[in-house]
Amino acid sequence: MSPVRRCSRTACGRPAVATLTYVYADSTAVLGPLATYAEPHCYDLCAEHSERLTAPRGWEVVRLLDGSAPAHPSGDDLEALANAVREAARPQQKRAAEAGGGARTADPTEVARRGHLRVLRSPDN
Repeated sequence: MSPVRRCSRTACGRPAVATLTYVYADSTAVLGPLATYAEPHCYDLCAEHSERLTAPRGWEVVRLLDGSAPAHPSGDDLEALANAVREAARPQQKRAAEAGGGARTADPTEVARRGHLRVLRSPDN
């Protein structure tokens, strides 16, 4: 017997990643992470079949998230990332002026900055 559990779907030999259980009293199909042990009334499914799972009409599918699986970014996460990129792309002087401090630079010899490039004051001046 193979140590890797396989998908319960006919003619599918891919490794199982999720376990499907039916709760007949509630008309619910519960799809969760792969169970520790193979149960006789549960079905082990591969990634493809678990994603495409549909329930009979009138039934509800409950998908339990696996805590080890990476979460997909939400709309708020993507918006926060876009705002951070926009803020980083703005000129430093404009950011400092909007913050209320005027044009401040960390280095007294720095005259201007554009992206990662800096314009420095000549040491002769």
